[in-house]
Amino acid sequence: MVAASIVALSGAVAPAVARAAPTAEARQPTPPAPETVCRLDDPTLAEVSGLVADDDRWYAVNDGGTDVRVHVIDRNCAVSDVLTDPTDPYDVEDLARAADGTFWLADVGDNRGERDTVALHALRPGHESTLYRLTYPDGAHDAEALVLDRDGTPHIVTKSMTGTSAVYRPAAPLRSPGPTPLEKVGTVSVTPTATRGGPVGVAGSLLITGGATSRDGRVVALRTYTDAYLYPAPDGDVVAALKRDPVRVPLPGEPQGEAIAFAPDGALVSASEGVGNPIRVVPGAAALVSGGSGDNGPGDGGPGDGGPGEDGSSTAEDGTGADSHHGANPSGSDGAGSRDREATAGAQRQDDAPDLPLGPVGAGIAAVVLVAASVVAVRRRRR
Repeated sequence: MVAASIVALSGAVAPAVARAAPTAEARQPTPPAPETVCRLDDPTLAEVSGLVADDDRWYAVNDGGTDVRVHVIDRNCAVSDVLTDPTDPYDVEDLARAADGTFWLADVGDNRGERDTVALHALRPGHESTLYRLTYPDGAHDAEALVLDRDGTPHIVTKSMTGTSAVYRPAAPLRSPGPTPLEKVGTVSVTPTATRGGPVGVAGSLLITGGATSRDGRVVALRTYTDAYLYPAPDGDVVAALKRDPVRVPLPGEPQGEAIAFAPDGALVSASEGVGNPIRVVPGAAALVSGGSGDNGPGDGGPGDGGPGEDGSSTAEDGTGADSHHGANPSGSDGAGSRDREATAGAQRQDDAPDLPLGPVGAGIAAVVLVAASVVAVRRRRR
């Protein structure tokens, strides 16, 4: 009954959303439709939630897991290698890569809002991983998106049903194992769309599920279950970029789309959870953004010259201009590739339901009703 209600509500709300879409959107560049490259038939890739791309490979992480694990995937969607470390994460939700080749796994999922700390895991091929615990200044948050700025500083974007998500970055240099405090540096808002896809109907178009940065750091991407949003970052400043008007790229038909990446040539790469779902490419996506990047070197997620990086500046949350911030250049690492595990690692997560606070939603009362129904409909036991 609940599932049928959701379908009915989605059908009723979607046309209204389409009619209410801002007229300015019609003037934005028309993006190419996503093109299927291949399908992820390997059962070990059933829950792809983060993605990085280079010239001839993709790198993917699964949602959750019991060790740090990055799958190397060829252009036929076959797993050619797996980079591993025995550190046990809690809920890995996204993946980025710095210019020095270090993979940064965003262990930031918190469906129940109960974690005291979240974490980043730095994994450099041929080396042990290093754990950096992080603490929010204002309580627990669920998040699924990690973005590196041009200096390599990590930015975590939360997942919020209201359509307005918070942006956090380290308030001090990263230390292993930490924790390092995070600071809230801004917000980013999206509105409902009529793009079909995701596990919760129209409500899914409000939930941020992944992030990426072009190789030169001049375009920042965030995605929902249904669409990607490309923000111009001409100076590499992520916080300032997320205050600008984005170009929306629909990603229709993805059952649970969470992974997003930029290829070196500026193409946008996306994938959904679920065995047999495709990896798709939107050619030339970065060029749709004014001042966007083209072919700027190997891979995605690689702004900066090291890992989450050096001192820089960014627009303050209150919009009063640039504010000095502490770089997130890792310091104080024990050098042994931390074997510390989060206090909550290994805890059994009971569900993967989107963060669904009952609050005002831009789509109006109908969308709020849809959200309430979705709380029941999408709850499922994790593997």
